[in-house]
Amino acid sequence: MSGVIATRGLVKRYGRLSAVDGIDLDVRAGDVYGFLGANGSGKTTTVRMLLGLVLPTSGEIDLLGARMPRAGRRVLPRVGALIEGPAHYGHLSGRENLALLDASGPGARRRTRRRRIDEVLEQVGLGGVGRRPVKAYSLGMRQRLGLAGALLRRPELLVLDEPTNGLDPQGISEVRELLLDLHRTGTTVFLSSHLLAEVEQLCSRVGVLDRGRLVLQEQLATLTAPTGATVVHTPTPDRVRAALDGRVTSMDGERVVVRGEDPAEVNALLVGAGIPVTGLALQRPTLEEVVLAATGTSTDRVESR
Repeated sequence: MSGVIATRGLVKRYGRLSAVDGIDLDVRAGDVYGFLGANGSGKTTTVRMLLGLVLPTSGEIDLLGARMPRAGRRVLPRVGALIEGPAHYGHLSGRENLALLDASGPGARRRTRRRRIDEVLEQVGLGGVGRRPVKAYSLGMRQRLGLAGALLRRPELLVLDEPTNGLDPQGISEVRELLLDLHRTGTTVFLSSHLLAEVEQLCSRVGVLDRGRLVLQEQLATLTAPTGATVVHTPTPDRVRAALDGRVTSMDGERVVVRGEDPAEVNALLVGAGIPVTGLALQRPTLEEVVLAATGTSTDRVESR
């Protein structure tokens, strides 16, 4: 196997329950990979296996080109991770928590610790409160501190499990920009989430887990590519059907889907027929529609917002 993260036939059973059922992950260098699934679909169990925190029942895992968990001591110092929410000592400051985390982790570097802590606190927006006791932090601030801990060693690979949990909309936007900045400087990001809107804005490649099975894995741009149809918005949809005989595939209120991937051509035909057009765009499936088609589940299991 090759790639930044690669698994083959990865299985985790708890008695008769298959939490993860034979998945083949393929995360490549430079990906921002969105690992999507409803709560309880097996995402966190998979992430814990990737990092050697849980042993698989069967299957193989390669992390940064090395077999896990055997190569954990050598590989994990190159990986930053935030899983199931950060754990901190409430009576200590954010800065002190990060110092303890760095000192206890593999590959600790005491000489550069103070500078790296300053840098990551600034990166996650905690530069002004790093000396405050963590027990005084909000949930969102604690999540930011957990993300700072994942960034301490300037990782090649960042593995995050629901990193925007507890953040307000501004905090979510700031974390998104931070991850994109890290990606631009060469960090590969593996992001486990159940929030479709965040994954759609952030990720270049997605995998969809449903009841422990990987039901979809592809470039996001491929999944949401134009379908070969044009969406027309008009107050007179019946006139569109009459003017474009045989090309209308669906109508929903003032929204009409027309076969043809040239909106300008469709617009010219409609304007020539005197039909008012209030909106025109290529039809593209949303990530929500793609996930729904792959899982057959209602969208309240994987949230669009």
